[in-house]
Amino acid sequence: MGRISMLEQRLSQVMGEQTWRDSGLGAPDGIDRLQQRVVQLEQERGDLKLKLDEAVEDLDAARSANRDLTRALNQAG
Repeated sequence: MGRISMLEQRLSQVMGEQTWRDSGLGAPDGIDRLQQRVVQLEQERGDLKLKLDEAVEDLDAARSANRDLTRALNQAG
């Protein structure tokens, strides 16, 4: 998409949002901000869940390696 098309699309979007607000049909700015914050927090929650899942997998792998090493040491002694 060309730069002019992108600018036209963005202008149309902004004008539409402003018209919607001016008509009284749109959500108040405070609610819009809260909804945006909710979306942002949901995205952060998803990112943190992925990091937690990766950390749990790493921990499980470390525990398994520790068990294997302990077993090997006990058999050698």
